[in-house]
Amino acid sequence: MSWDAAYERELQTFQDIGDAGEIWFGEESMVRIIRWLEKQKVPLDSSVLDIGTGNGVLLIELAKSGYVNLTGIDYSPSAIQLSEKVREKEGMSNIKLKVEDFLAPSAELSGFEICIDKGTFDAISLNPDNAVGKRKEYVRSLCSVLKPEGFFLITSCNWTKEELLNEFREGFEILEELPTPKFCFGGRIGNSVTALVFQRKKVKPSILDKLD
Repeated sequence: MSWDAAYERELQTFQDIGDAGEIWFGEESMVRIIRWLEKQKVPLDSSVLDIGTGNGVLLIELAKSGYVNLTGIDYSPSAIQLSEKVREKEGMSNIKLKVEDFLAPSAELSGFEICIDKGTFDAISLNPDNAVGKRKEYVRSLCSVLKPEGFFLITSCNWTKEELLNEFREGFEILEELPTPKFCFGGRIGNSVTALVFQRKKVKPSILDKLD
């Protein structure tokens, strides 16, 4: 089943009963992200990009917390239609929403200070058609849309911390791991969800700059 079909169903449900659909990773994942931003004293006018916004509920919560420069993208037109309906219902007209394929971002998608991903990297990683190449494209896109020294907050249920550190080693450094619920299985304790904060490295001046 395609994502578009899933969001079309959720769009119909929202129109029928006003329910925006499921929140990926639950409420606590949104609280975790917002708490971190607040703890870091990230200015409320920082430009924030929600990669794979789905129903847009994270952006609504960010807006309610006072953030004013919010953009959500999704490659599914039905997801953007749904998030527009949710935005209207909540009266949050300043949230920008766009249909965009993050693996081939448009030129105007750049200069963000914060990028957030809850499950989109997971979905791209599961793509049966050249998953490794798609993950590399994702990292390239992230480097093009996120400013140097900008923050990238990722929540994943498919990847461990070590694997994510490896995926994002080019151009990013880990700042911290956010606490997520633990589970115990067969006497071993693990995390079913990994949440990490990366910072994009400063761009090193190249030797060519010195020749100008």
